[in-house]
Amino acid sequence: MDATFVLYPNMTALDFVGPFEVLASVPVVSARFVAATLDPVKSDNGLVVTPTDTFDSLKSTDIVVVPGSGHWKALLKDSGGVVEWLREVHATTKWTTSVCTGSTLLAEAGLVSKATTHWAAREDLEVRGVEVSTDRVVFDGKVVSGAGVSAGIDMALRLVEAEFGEMVAQAVQVGIEYDPQPPRAYDSIPPEIAQGLKAAFDSRQA
Repeated sequence: MDATFVLYPNMTALDFVGPFEVLASVPVVSARFVAATLDPVKSDNGLVVTPTDTFDSLKSTDIVVVPGSGHWKALLKDSGGVVEWLREVHATTKWTTSVCTGSTLLAEAGLVSKATTHWAAREDLEVRGVEVSTDRVVFDGKVVSGAGVSAGIDMALRLVEAEFGEMVAQAVQVGIEYDPQPPRAYDSIPPEIAQGLKAAFDSRQA
């Protein structure tokens, strides 16, 4: 089973590295990395990843994982071919997934009706006609979305459970020693901290 991770400039590294570690722990899963070209792609914090495939060469896959970016508004204006490729490849997938603001790309492609995302991007999902959930992981048919950044690990574990069963998912979770404690959600922090965080994220979009 192929799991293909979408790469583009300024993506958030943990958005795809977390799900990659989970999915790659399943022996029957082979990882691929797709981008507009085969040139190395740099994440928003400087991690460089080399693609294995291009949007032109890869036309089908079993699983797609779309990471998000802290610069998602600019990406929605010009995705560099990501949105068009997602529309095309989605017809071939068993699972189409996103992490963080990657769900806004799925929404832009018209592939999702209910999803979660990073708290800072909820409005961008809503204006695209998507029912926005604050859950950490959301299943919408064969589309699975994870909330912000670290939620990609939870999303991938839920996906492994759905595809391979609970025992495999538990084995993977213990193998990577992922023992999450109750997360501190955006909606639960003091308003003054939330406002400061929102302002910081909004400033990135300028």
